[in-house]
Amino acid sequence: MEFFDSQRQALHEILRWRRDVRHFRRDPLPEDDLEQLRHAMDLAPSVGNARPWRVFRVQDPEVMTQARDIFQRCNEAAGDDYEGDRRAAYMKLKLAGMEDAPVQLAVFTETDPEEGHGLGRATMADTLVQSTAMSIYSLMLTARAMNIGVGMVSILDPGAIETLFDVPPGWRFASWLCIGYPQTMDDTPLLHRVGWQENTTTSWSLK
Repeated sequence: MEFFDSQRQALHEILRWRRDVRHFRRDPLPEDDLEQLRHAMDLAPSVGNARPWRVFRVQDPEVMTQARDIFQRCNEAAGDDYEGDRRAAYMKLKLAGMEDAPVQLAVFTETDPEEGHGLGRATMADTLVQSTAMSIYSLMLTARAMNIGVGMVSILDPGAIETLFDVPPGWRFASWLCIGYPQTMDDTPLLHRVGWQENTTTSWSLK
């Protein structure tokens, strides 16, 4: 299949407007839309076609409460890594949408799946984790094209989340995703907007 300028431009706009969302409306998402997001993960590349991502849709209020408690503990500990004005700025940041996002997913990577028969990962086992990351990015881009926001919560203790979900020993926590309609549409990254870190340009070095 060949693609045309209009499609390339649309992809560029989706990439440019894709943002990690923290501020969500509480409106429920249609199940048909969630099915499209699930299917987007199916379309992601993976090493050896192993498809190592394992996903829980979190709905149990007690699990949600415990996960938010884990975030709060980790966030407070992370704040202690800074001093003075930088610490004050950090503590003002909204780094999770766990209170409001109507859909939340806990994503894990199975580190030794039968699928794929080991192809492509004998010397680079991290390609399994990279495969899970690509499935998440596929979901994020698809969500943006559907005017749905996605936020990744990275300030979580992986071991605590793995214990919370009682996952098998070979599963590793990859990401907590908050999904819902964003309160605002903005192509400026939150951390750029509040002065924490501006966008930088990727450089390709010659070797």
